[in-house]
Amino acid sequence: MQGEQSRIHKEGQARISTRALLKGAGFTDEEIAKPFIGIACSWTDSFPGHKHLNELAQDVAKGVYVGGGTPMIFNTIAICDGYCGSTPGAKYSLPSRELIADSVESMAIAHGFDALVLVCACDKIVPGMLNAAARLDLPAIVVTGGPMLPGNICGQRESLATIHAATRAFNAGKMTAEEYREREDKCMPGCGSCAGMYTANSMGCITEVIGMQLPGGGTIPAVYAERERLAKESGKQIMELWRRNVKPSDIITRASLLNAITVDMMLGCSTNTQLHLTALAHELGLTVTLEDFDERSQHTPMLCSLSPSGSDYLSDLYEAGGIQAVLKEGLDNGLIDGSPLTVSLQSVAENVKDAKIRNYEVIHPVSAPLKHQGGLRILRGNLAPDGAIAKASAIAEHMQSFTGNAVCFDSEEDAKQAVLDRRFKDGDIIVLRYEGPKGGPGMQEMARLITLVQSTEYGEKIPLITDGRFSGMTRGASIGHISPEAAAGGPLALVKDGDRIHYDVNEKVLEVLISDEELEARRKAWKAPEPKVKTGWLARYAKLVTSADKGAVLQ
Repeated sequence: MQGEQSRIHKEGQARISTRALLKGAGFTDEEIAKPFIGIACSWTDSFPGHKHLNELAQDVAKGVYVGGGTPMIFNTIAICDGYCGSTPGAKYSLPSRELIADSVESMAIAHGFDALVLVCACDKIVPGMLNAAARLDLPAIVVTGGPMLPGNICGQRESLATIHAATRAFNAGKMTAEEYREREDKCMPGCGSCAGMYTANSMGCITEVIGMQLPGGGTIPAVYAERERLAKESGKQIMELWRRNVKPSDIITRASLLNAITVDMMLGCSTNTQLHLTALAHELGLTVTLEDFDERSQHTPMLCSLSPSGSDYLSDLYEAGGIQAVLKEGLDNGLIDGSPLTVSLQSVAENVKDAKIRNYEVIHPVSAPLKHQGGLRILRGNLAPDGAIAKASAIAEHMQSFTGNAVCFDSEEDAKQAVLDRRFKDGDIIVLRYEGPKGGPGMQEMARLITLVQSTEYGEKIPLITDGRFSGMTRGASIGHISPEAAAGGPLALVKDGDRIHYDVNEKVLEVLISDEELEARRKAWKAPEPKVKTGWLARYAKLVTSADKGAVLQ
């Protein structure tokens, strides 16, 4: 029944103590009588993606008041991959998705919210909020924090991607310490999610595609007043969703999820979208598989060249027409299903009817795409029976197919030290295992290892394969998400130094060149290693989590 959640908490003689508590918090009788709208906000001032979210939450609250509801703001945790990468804290990033979803679920039910607005940004926080919305299936709308603007040094645009290039130049003696420091100071000029199409902005854009965010939400820069206005409109709109009892299950359907995968390929998003869309589908009892990503990648052209793979930024995509223009181009060319409902209470097709591409250098037409296939490839073989992912758009042509000798590591730290010690030779392949969801535990991203490899002479010579994951800044010959992971007894655990490994991105093959009989003999002799973490909630997480192909959901 509409509004039942708050009524059972606040109405009747037996609930006098609850009403007294509400009045102690400053709520009036009139406010108590209205629907309670929970505003989940992942504000923290410890990194730029979330620094401004408390202000957006207040804007949402204003919209809720205008729409006739009573807003109640509460907070969740927020972890930044870029901040904690390659530290012990990196193990907590992907698992925090579950904590966020659980905390929103807990507050929504315990405090009897009638609807939810989810104010969030960045890698695991947006997926955690979406999972909570799907699980609760109360009327809900998402407001993301928006992308950061790129920095500017003497007319040259700078960002997280270029600072890593600066590291290579500095290490090679091609940049002074002063120039290097200037990039540190200016490459991130203010609040917002890192300016390129990393995981944070990938998920912001995909949230708009699946219909859980109002049009424009994926690309309006964080510092623009337009985003504040969108937050207020979202606060008003949640009241319309509540009145009509439109819930996430009405919006997040298999059709809208397939639209999300299609736009993912058109934009060249992060490989992490596979984890999150698969997990989101799971919350609603829907199925999204690696085959869906593979099929869409084969038949979807890549229309944008966004940082870190290209030179354009999210602000350029915004100016060129944003996600609605990309959807319109896909709809007009039979790639997008226009029927799914969105939080605007209009269909995708109705939302985009007036959208247009304003800069064909940023959003290429389907008739003249940058590439004729999407940016991701799903690889299979005896090394990845349940699949692996490569960001083909970030791999140099001469590295798209490779056969080499395995050099195995059981932790990222050991692999990084081997790169620093220059232990590799041409023809080697770095095999990094026990870094998946269970083995890590937490499937920490390998961004700093990849950056380190790319900063050396190994950059376009030595591939990396792993059951771990990458960030949206992935570049070079990297294959991740190998499933089943090594800690679950996957074949990656059975590889030995010197084994010949072959992959072909276009043929979508990843295999170790040994006989089935040898592989089976090694399997029988294999013993699971001791867990890397034995205490705290990560130890519990490791016992429950599934491999990457399942979205790293908990059993």
